[in-house]
This record gives sequence, C-alpha cells and structure tokens, in this order.
Amino acid sequence: MIKIITVGSIKEKYLKDAIEEYKKRLSRYTKLETIEVKDEGLVEEKKAIELESTKIEKHINERDYIITLEIEGKELNSIEFAEKLEKIQIENSNIVFIIGGSYGLSDNIKKKSNWHLSFSKMTFPHQLFRVFLLEQIYRAYKINNNEKYHK
Repeated sequence: MIKIITVGSIKEKYLKDAIEEYKKRLSRYTKLETIEVKDEGLVEEKKAIELESTKIEKHINERDYIITLEIEGKELNSIEFAEKLEKIQIENSNIVFIIGGSYGLSDNIKKKSNWHLSFSKMTFPHQLFRVFLLEQIYRAYKINNNEKYHK
C-alpha cells in the first residue's frame, strides 16, 4: 500500500483531474491512499511547521516506510526510482510519501524518514508536485512490470 500525506488541498480542477487519472491508473498495481492535512497558511514559519508536523504524525506509524520529499534529498532518475521502490516494497507493505507545506517539513518528520528524496533542486508548487509524484510512482510500476510507457 502507498499512502501520500500532503500539506494543503487541491483547489484547481485540472490538477484534481490529473490526480484522479493517476489514482485510477495506479489502482491496477497498488492500493493508494491520499491524506491532506490543513496548511497553516501565513503564520510564523516555525509555528506552521510544528503544527503541520503534529497533523502529519497522526497518520504515520512505526511500521511505515517513510519517504520525505525534500530539496536536500537524493535525486534519482526514473529507473533508479523504480528499482528503489521495488526493493522497498519487498520488505515493507506500507510506504508513506510525505509532501510538506510551503515552509517544508519539521526536523522531527525528517528524522523519522527512511529515505529523503528530491525530484530537483528547484521549488515546485505543492499542488502540482503531487501530480509529479503520482506520475513517477505510476511510471515506476510500469517499469517494474516491463510494460511500455512513453519516455
């Protein structure tokens, strides 16, 4: 099972449509759960990170393999990502991806992470990034099942 915990909700219809399309495609390979926690908005940065962290922690447990999405994380290409995901799934039935809010993730969440992953050194809108993540997870399943998918 894959769980994606994300700070903030999707408001734009075109992003909701893309997310639903990838969820539908992924349903053939794995159970997928998406959890949105409230974005604390424009409060003081440290306070927002801690409040969001508390909400995120309610949705993870000690058996989860936690992957945090961080600019400081390790970058992989799609094939490396697919191989890593396959290895993780052999030993862990619950994989949790965590996408932080606009201020990022707390040190506490980062310490719980089993793998710090970066898609780029660039900063992306969190709503759009969720589509990127789902697409890469879908691509990983296609690669790992030796199925054709565009490059």
